[in-house]
Amino acid sequence: MKRFKSVGHVQRFLSVHDQVANLFRNFASSNAAERREARSKTFTAWAEVTGVAVSF
Repeated sequence: MKRFKSVGHVQRFLSVHDQVANLFRNFASSNAAERREARSKTFTAWAEVTGVAVSF
C-alpha cells in the first residue's frame, strides 16, 4: 500500500489498472512485427474507449 492512504484507494486503483494493463501486455514468444500490430490495435481500442484521438 506504499503511497495509498487507504485500502479502498488501493482496491479502486488496482481494479482499473488490471483491466487497462491487460490491453498492453506483450508475450515473449511474439516477434517485433506482431508486437507492433498488437500495440496499434491496442491504442485504437484505447482511443475508442476514451474518445482520445490516436496519432501514429
